Amino acid sequence: MGTVCLYFQVHQPYRLKDYSFFRIGADHNYGATQQNYAILQRVADLCYLPANELMLKLIDRYEGRFKVTYSVSGTALEQMAQYCPEVLESFRALAATGCVEFLNETQYHSLAYLFSREEFLRQVEAHRQQVQTLLGYRTTSFRNTELIYDNSLPTALAGLGFKAVLAEGVDRYLLNNLTPNHVQRSAEGDMAVLLRNYRLSDDIAFRFTDQSWSAWPLKADTYAGWLKALLTQEGVETANIFLDYETFGEHRKRESGIFDFMEALPKYVLGNGQGFATPTELAATLADTSTTYDVPHPTSWADAERDLGAWTADHMQKDALNRIYALEERVRASKDDNVLEVWGRLQTSDHFYYMSTKYWRDPVHQSFSPYKNPYDAYINYMNVLTDFEMVLG
Repeated sequence: MGTVCLYFQVHQPYRLKDYSFFRIGADHNYGATQQNYAILQRVADLCYLPANELMLKLIDRYEGRFKVTYSVSGTALEQMAQYCPEVLESFRALAATGCVEFLNETQYHSLAYLFSREEFLRQVEAHRQQVQTLLGYRTTSFRNTELIYDNSLPTALAGLGFKAVLAEGVDRYLLNNLTPNHVQRSAEGDMAVLLRNYRLSDDIAFRFTDQSWSAWPLKADTYAGWLKALLTQEGVETANIFLDYETFGEHRKRESGIFDFMEALPKYVLGNGQGFATPTELAATLADTSTTYDVPHPTSWADAERDLGAWTADHMQKDALNRIYALEERVRASKDDNVLEVWGRLQTSDHFYYMSTKYWRDPVHQSFSPYKNPYDAYINYMNVLTDFEMVLG
């Protein structure tokens, strides 16, 4: 019997305030506190609280046969604890059911894996400890920022006890009849790799409200039928449906029917003879005969190219990234926990995503950015970074 692995990413960055050139040297507080508070409250009301309530109801209704997985970034967890503790409590309630897996990622939802393995591992451990402290959960599977993956990631994670790592099912690496619907073996590091089925995932995340789509309006029984058709094929093990949690209520409004769709889906999936599983459960099915997912160059779940272009494609992004990671030795030499925390928050991938000129006209990119254009994002970030460099001395 094939299983559905339903995973949601939960992330909120610490956005930077409007930091003009004239603040440099005079203002060392960089966060857009009121904006961050207001956005978290809005998303909590629209998504986190009602969606968590729904997931709890589904777990209870189906007596543990419905399972779901989350990766909650460290910056999101911190803001929940500070601004909206009722959201944190609702995630604790989910953790207590035994039907929910929480994944490890980088503490600051950063690109550290690409620039500093030492900093990457520090953030992985910091996030693991934070999930343990705030949610009472010990992580056993890993999801890198924006599903960034290549062959060396499992090796970098060696010794940390992870059973599985998540990645995008990228067509150019799914050769020789490989599909995202099998539990793959990593080319290095001997770890289970779970690949996102981007077509089925994007049916919910992006096409659900597209009235020009031939399947609109998408109903739960229709979608469950697609899953059944896939999962009853010979040898197919899993359908990995990975998407942003904010799809529910924030990106797709309640009026679209997205909550009704989610509430009805388990009934049809279970009724069709399929089940639900978490990444660690799927990792247990890794066999000596499992096929190998060979990814020599980094991939991600972003945009049609599934590469790193959303964060690293143009000169502004490269300049900002090189400067922030060039500070590592000075930051560590300071032996100041506050300085280390500020440096970490400045590594959050969103800052560089906002600077993208390649994708700026894409409505998805525009919808996430608090800036009028990528040039404003770059200037604001570099003003902050200049002041931070002065603080370091």
